[in-house]
Amino acid sequence: MQSDFFNLYSHGFARVAVAVPDCKVADPGFNAERTIALAEQAAARGAVLVSFPELGLSAYSCEDLFQQRALLEASLQALQSVVTASARIPAALVVGMPLKVEHQLYNCAVVVSAGRIMGVVPKSYLPNYSEFYEARQFSSADCAVTRSVTLLGQEVGFGSQLLFDIRNIPDFRFHIEICEDVWVPIPPSSFAALAGATVLVNLSASNIVVGKAGYRHQLVAQQSARCLAAYLYSSAGNGESTTDLAWDGQALICENGELLAESERFAAGGHVIYADIDLERLSRERIHQTTFGQSVRRHAEEVRKFEVVGFEVQLPQPQQALPLQRRVARFPYVPANAEQRELRCREVYNIQVQALVQRLSSSGLKKVVIGVSGGLDSTHALLVCAKAMDKLGLPRANILAYTMPGFATSSRTLVQAHQLMAQVGCTAREIDIRPSCEQMLKDLDHPYSRGEPVYDITFENVQAGERTNHLFRLANHQGAIVIGTGDLSELALGWCTYGVGDHMSHYNVNASVPKTLITHLVRWVAESGSLELRQPEVLVHILETEISPELVPGATAGEPGQRTQDFIGPYELQDFNLYYILRYGFAPRKVAFLAHSAWHDRDAGHWPDGLHGAHNQYSLPQIKKNLGIFVHRFFKTSQFKRSCVPNAPKVGSGGSLSPRGDWRAPSDGEATVWMDDLARIPDVEA
Repeated sequence: MQSDFFNLYSHGFARVAVAVPDCKVADPGFNAERTIALAEQAAARGAVLVSFPELGLSAYSCEDLFQQRALLEASLQALQSVVTASARIPAALVVGMPLKVEHQLYNCAVVVSAGRIMGVVPKSYLPNYSEFYEARQFSSADCAVTRSVTLLGQEVGFGSQLLFDIRNIPDFRFHIEICEDVWVPIPPSSFAALAGATVLVNLSASNIVVGKAGYRHQLVAQQSARCLAAYLYSSAGNGESTTDLAWDGQALICENGELLAESERFAAGGHVIYADIDLERLSRERIHQTTFGQSVRRHAEEVRKFEVVGFEVQLPQPQQALPLQRRVARFPYVPANAEQRELRCREVYNIQVQALVQRLSSSGLKKVVIGVSGGLDSTHALLVCAKAMDKLGLPRANILAYTMPGFATSSRTLVQAHQLMAQVGCTAREIDIRPSCEQMLKDLDHPYSRGEPVYDITFENVQAGERTNHLFRLANHQGAIVIGTGDLSELALGWCTYGVGDHMSHYNVNASVPKTLITHLVRWVAESGSLELRQPEVLVHILETEISPELVPGATAGEPGQRTQDFIGPYELQDFNLYYILRYGFAPRKVAFLAHSAWHDRDAGHWPDGLHGAHNQYSLPQIKKNLGIFVHRFFKTSQFKRSCVPNAPKVGSGGSLSPRGDWRAPSDGEATVWMDDLARIPDVEA
């Protein structure tokens, strides 16, 4: 049964929530009502963990009222109301309250689920400066003389080293710290993450002053990134005392440094924010970053102090469609935000240029040879060469650029190649490879040499090989190196001619740049003025050209008979597949779920400004079909090409297929397990 495909809990995700209720100071009954109402609201939206503010049942700003027996007893009654209500709420709730334990008063977080208390976590670090004087009322966690407490008739764990496992959600282990705990040099959550916590929860009150909201952003994002975890953070909101302070109710959810959700600050009324956290992604990041494990070893004494409390929560039924609320970018290599995209393009371009400058400097050579087809990849490689020559103080005439028309070269790309070379100011030449190809086809006794219209792989690769052969011999003759133009997407799909073909060069500046990003890089060069060109609009014409290897003649003279994406699928989908399979190692079923979330509705989400081509959308059957093409080519048929690629600069994290870098795999591996997982993807929409 495949109906669970459309449920986010089937793919390593979990929905969490941070709730900030209205409160009344020293009125636990009122506060419990508001807490329960928001908990029910969050659970109805599919959240399995709901976190509330620090001392939320009593209110944070009670000051010396915390010493009053009446308030403490009312807080216990409020907790009882929450525990009773939790029996009908399918989620774990984390609420804050003052609690007297063994003649000491603690600022605590209490975990409640399914009508039971699962554990109590006291605050470790008590601020006693500026506007906060918590040490006047409370004791810190390390003052406790007991590891358990009897609370509402239950004996439960008590201490800052408690971890909570939601057993029926893989990889969902959470830890709780309270406000100031995350503001210290080594927060308790750092050790908790090393002990396996993937979700870090902070019950905070945190008044607001100028600049504090931005600092919270930095603090929470950095702690989630450093711990390779999700981090849930609350702040107290409406109803807290404003005798000397003000409160903004800021709530944040971050995952591995990325902000997933934030509440409106100073909002009227209680509010809840939600985020779908990718637990599998967090786990895989920890596997990949082996220094995480080394840190566990280094801090083993602290890690061993933690105790795990396990329980289950009621999940939405597998057959219930529960799509992601999390925004999944259609173009993971290309930021939709214009400012971020400009920064990305500038950084990638500078990395490529610097790498080529270094290669030329170290080789002692001052010239490069490059084949220019008038298409996208060779255009960008030529732009990199031009900037490198400028940086080296060498004339662009030292770029020896050759366009080499073959049997299917279109008049459009040939004209574009000449226009581009003229704009760059390189040394431009044209070599017609057809005579030498005809001779080779004749030597091979190929049917084409006898006048038969046979356009097989031999026919194609004779042309690709002849171009590369010319480039290498030209480099020998001119004292230069050959610059490769093939990109990361082509290498992933094996869409290149092995050996003496576009697979090979002396140095390939594009090898870790995916096709979708190259499109924006070329546009960025045209619009930014980063490279002096007399008529940059020629780059726009190239962007508008259909992608084709131009190796097979078309029905119309002068036009190619191939469209690359008819064979290997849309690059926008294949780059999406590449990112999640290469960067995170996700199985095809999860990649398809993410692709469906990103691509099934063209009107949802953000599109990059200046996107070339239509705003496409893809059905699940289309996604499955093209993912099948990717899986087969990537895992089964193409690794031998990646096992011997030329040197090339890596431009992004997880963005290289070099056997010397991010990807080392056997050339004779099988794709069976990936194809079997692919078969589990439904063939119809929900």
